[in-house]
Amino acid sequence: MADYDLWHHGDREVGEGLVDLAVNVRLPAPPAWLRAELAAALDDLAAYPDVTAAMTAVARRHGLPESQVLVTSGAAEAFTLLATALRPAHAVVVHPQFTEPEAALRAAGHPVHRVLLSDDDGFRLGSVPEEADLVYVGNPTNPTSVLHPAADLLALRRPGRLVVVDEAFLDAVPGETESVAGQPGFAVLRSLTKTWGIAGLRAGYVLAEKSVVDSLRAVQPPWSVSSLAAVAVVACCRPAALEEAEKLAVSAESDREYLVSGLTALGVEVPGEPRGPFVLARLPGADAVRERLREHGFAVRRGDTFPGLDSRYLRIAVRDRETVDRFLAALAEVLSSV
Repeated sequence: MADYDLWHHGDREVGEGLVDLAVNVRLPAPPAWLRAELAAALDDLAAYPDVTAAMTAVARRHGLPESQVLVTSGAAEAFTLLATALRPAHAVVVHPQFTEPEAALRAAGHPVHRVLLSDDDGFRLGSVPEEADLVYVGNPTNPTSVLHPAADLLALRRPGRLVVVDEAFLDAVPGETESVAGQPGFAVLRSLTKTWGIAGLRAGYVLAEKSVVDSLRAVQPPWSVSSLAAVAVVACCRPAALEEAEKLAVSAESDREYLVSGLTALGVEVPGEPRGPFVLARLPGADAVRERLREHGFAVRRGDTFPGLDSRYLRIAVRDRETVDRFLAALAEVLSSV
């Protein structure tokens, strides 16, 4: 099995003075209304965290019973909890995708079988081994930005199998289409850090059947979700916040199309049909291009640390059009000289 740096993430690409196109956090800072709620909660930090209100807010937001909700310290904690709580006989990770699921499984001592999707058919989801009893899929998938149809995900369901779907970026898709939240046989992971600019706060949750949630809660460290993270979960699940997230998703969709158009005009291939707030680009000498872009003041994410990809790929976060124009001008200059 090929060796990849599963612990390499986009934040390693960022440096002082660089425009950040490597990390998929969509806002540079939390919105004013969220900052105000967090500031108001500072006087309560002497008390131990209580996630009851956050759990209720998530359950109401998704129309599920509270017994099917687990609030977590970001979606990343959920991967560790799953690897700790479960004892899969045949764990499968569908790649390319976020590498933390495989890293967590391996750290817990579980062998991992990789199913590699190909850009020859747009990274479309195919079959997984019938014996798989634990399957991980991203939707929309980081880094390919592909949104798998819910019907394709539901086709993975089997008796005795848990399908874990990382929907960390689904709130960046208008209407949150293709979600499988609440479906039996599935565990859905959500993150609030990407849309609301709170990656440093760590706020996310799991939606799954009660038996799965109970297993995860049994191995979750006490008070792993901070008081401020719990406040953020409540605030970001309110109807007004969901309406704002939908507007941000529509705006991001337009900005993504603008970025893709600019890349295509420069002769850069964009495999698949991107639907997330980031784009996977394929071009010869991508690693050299990435280094030269740093000299021009831009950080992008290398692709060769994702199983199934190699040094021809870069991941580029979607930003506003002014930033994209400056990036495309820098990229054009780099491409003309490599």
